[in-house]
Amino acid sequence: MTRDGSEGWDEYAPFYDWENAQTVARRDVDFWRRLALAHEGPVLELGCGTGRIALPVLKAGAQLVGIDRSDAMLARARKRLARARVFHRAMLIRGDIRHLPFRSRRGFDLVMAPYGILQSLTSERDLQATLASVARVTRRGGLFGVDLVPDLPRWEEYRRKTSLKGRRGTAATVTLIESVRQDRRRKLTIFDHEYVERRGRERSVHRFALTFRTLSVPQMAKRLEKAGFAIQAILGDYQGGPWDERADVWVILARKK
Repeated sequence: MTRDGSEGWDEYAPFYDWENAQTVARRDVDFWRRLALAHEGPVLELGCGTGRIALPVLKAGAQLVGIDRSDAMLARARKRLARARVFHRAMLIRGDIRHLPFRSRRGFDLVMAPYGILQSLTSERDLQATLASVARVTRRGGLFGVDLVPDLPRWEEYRRKTSLKGRRGTAATVTLIESVRQDRRRKLTIFDHEYVERRGRERSVHRFALTFRTLSVPQMAKRLEKAGFAIQAILGDYQGGPWDERADVWVILARKK
């Protein structure tokens, strides 16, 4: 059983956009785009991946620095930004969010952590290191936006469930078969992904696992405050609605003290 949240993302890269177009789609894009346009200078996106958020933010006219550990994800992001002719306003860096490779000086006015990226930090030490690193590169009064996927450890475990099926590109048909396991003691949820891809008579199978750790909103807020942030708002949707434990969206906005 894998316990490292950094594993599996290179293997996920060819299927990431295909899957998310059918699941999260563009639910959160407008929220991050509005937030980016409301702040000065380049914004920093943690775990920029294939550019799902970065591309629309850049198209809107903002500048963006994206960091990700996956070469395969970043390669796809670079191609997307180049095709859209917005690469001149972007800087994509392969790096570790636990040790952000930026000098503090003035710092970023906005740091974005979309779509549960902090939940890929599967140990308390890694989370604390990341929050300290973000605090170091955020200017005083700057905003840190954190998007959490709710209640992963409470999800029911299941085995070999066909979650999605459809076409990818013009020639391939893809089926996602998923299993979910939980390590309740460590608050970890492990997603075992199996993508079955068919092109004519050819069939290929791609297997990997992704691991996430979940803290409650009060627990994450406490860690943000300890790292030097003041909680500005906790949202239950991407339109600014109030949060409660049953909300489908958990977003924390925190200011650097």
